[in-house]
Amino acid sequence: MNRRQFFDEVAVEWDASEVEETRTRLREIVAGLGIEPGSTVLDVGTGTGVLVPLLLEATGGEGQIVALDFSGEMLRRAEAKGHPVAYVQGDAQRLPFLAETFDWVICNAVFPHFPDKRRTLDEASRVLREGGRLVICHTASRQTINEFHRSVGGIVAHDTIPDEKTMRQWLREAGLGEVRVWDEPDCYLALGQRDGRNEATSSRISP
Repeated sequence: MNRRQFFDEVAVEWDASEVEETRTRLREIVAGLGIEPGSTVLDVGTGTGVLVPLLLEATGGEGQIVALDFSGEMLRRAEAKGHPVAYVQGDAQRLPFLAETFDWVICNAVFPHFPDKRRTLDEASRVLREGGRLVICHTASRQTINEFHRSVGGIVAHDTIPDEKTMRQWLREAGLGEVRVWDEPDCYLALGQRDGRNEATSSRISP
C-alpha cells in the first residue's frame, strides 16, 4: 500500500475520529491567527475539509479559499459537504499554483506526512505573497503526534514533526522570517512570514 492508498482508505472514518475537543481547539487556533476578511487561503492537506468552515468564517466569505489534497477520496468527501471553496487534487511538494498567490498557507494535521518536508516548505513560501504567512498546526504536542504515528505503524510510522531547531532552520531556509514555534500539550504551531528580501529563495521552484 502506498501513501495515497493509505489516506484514501482511512478517509471513510476520518470525520468520525474527530472529537469535539479537537474542533474547539482548531477554532481557537484559527481565531488566533488573525486572518482578515478577503484573504486568500490555501488549506494544504485539507483531508475531509475539517478546517474549511473555520476558514470561511475567518475570511467572512469575502476571500478565496483553496482546499488541496493528494487523496482523491479525502477530497471527494470534503467537496460533498458543499462549502463554497475551490477543491484541487495536487501534491504539496509541487503546488499547482503561480508564485505569490496566497496570503496564507495552512497545513493542519498534515506536515509529518510529507516525504520531502523541505521541498514542501519551499513550495509554500513560493506561493505566498510578500508578507504572507505559513502556518503548521496540530491540536496536540509534537511528542504526542510523533508517538501516535509510531503506534499506527505501517507507512506513517516514521511521519514525524522535526525538533524545534530543525523546524526553525527549515522555515528560514525556505525564505520565511518572523519564525515562531510553540509546542504545548494541546497545540503545536510553527509560523513563518514571507519576506520580500528572500525573493530568490522562495521562487526557485517553478510551478
